[in-house]
Amino acid sequence: MHAINIISGISMLGILIGTGALIILLSVFNGLEKTILNMYSNFSPEIRITPKLGKTFDPNTQQFKAIHKDTCLFSYTEVLEDKVVVQYNEKTFIANIRGVSDEFLKNPRLDSIIQDGSFTLHLDDKPLAVVGAIVKNNLSINIHDEMRSLRIYAPRRGNGISLNPGDEFISRNINAAGAFAVQQEFDDLVVVPIEFTRDLLDERKGVSYIDLNYKTGTDLATIQTDIESKLGNQFIVKNRRQQNTALYQTLNFEKWAMFMILAFVVLIAAFNIIGSLTMLVIEKRKDIAILTSLGANKQLIQGIFFFEGLMISFIGCITGIVLGWVFCLLQQYYALVKVNENLGVANNAYPINLRFSDFIEVFLTVMFISLVASGISANLSVKSLDDIKQDL
Repeated sequence: MHAINIISGISMLGILIGTGALIILLSVFNGLEKTILNMYSNFSPEIRITPKLGKTFDPNTQQFKAIHKDTCLFSYTEVLEDKVVVQYNEKTFIANIRGVSDEFLKNPRLDSIIQDGSFTLHLDDKPLAVVGAIVKNNLSINIHDEMRSLRIYAPRRGNGISLNPGDEFISRNINAAGAFAVQQEFDDLVVVPIEFTRDLLDERKGVSYIDLNYKTGTDLATIQTDIESKLGNQFIVKNRRQQNTALYQTLNFEKWAMFMILAFVVLIAAFNIIGSLTMLVIEKRKDIAILTSLGANKQLIQGIFFFEGLMISFIGCITGIVLGWVFCLLQQYYALVKVNENLGVANNAYPINLRFSDFIEVFLTVMFISLVASGISANLSVKSLDDIKQDL
């Protein structure tokens, strides 16, 4: 009798721990996803418009002017981007130069990614650059040395091969005002005013793409569909998820891979129920025989053991969900587990993001596994029912 109780308790504890771990795991991945995407949002707008063909397009059309006048719009940024060679102190590095219009500076989170200096693109009508961490480290740039500037080279367009290699490039000087760090994908950027890029690339009116950010509460799906209908098939309109497809896929794959591993742990714990209920059948052979003699059929006997298995699982599942939820709340408010401060989260707390849908998914997953395990146990309980009757 004590062995049955111990095995049942172990089964319940296994389900409890597995369920709680699933809640914590999903909440942690949600928090990491939210944090990473917030970091990406500094350079990944809510909606981006790019040309379907070619590298640049003319934004001075009625369609783009109408988009710019939208009252829901928070920022409308014209961007001109290309590969360049950056030289500083006899060192060179191949980087991406990104010229942005003034509305880019409306982003309130720019200061949070600055490692050195400030995110300043103009000073007394003088253009300034803000460089990514990779550019800064490779060129050993001293942000505070105003006497040394970056020299940026871009290929000269439209000219044939010249005997003088220097004629093949346009070069301009610009001082660095700051250095930022986001992700490796963006840290090789040199962000400058778009006027500087136009002069460097000899591009008078074209842009590489247009970045749009909208006010809080705007229905972005409707906005995207509306823009697509206005611009036709000559442009590609992408939301933030479509701009970072690989990132979203990686985050989701890792999240659900870990979910399946922990679900397998819950499966093992749930199948311990079969062992405990089988031992209970052996211990209750005489009681089963008496019930059958009083008229209980196989369905009733099966139901007794089936609902006992469900009860063990249900108690473990609900308790695990509550404990997982409590741990997540404690982590959010008291930062029990801390991370590297470079991640850019409040109080250096490991990020947690609770979603109601995760609780439903975990509950349904655990209860489905428990239904299968309890069903198997219930079938075993009546397999030798005729032999049990003979024991009476």
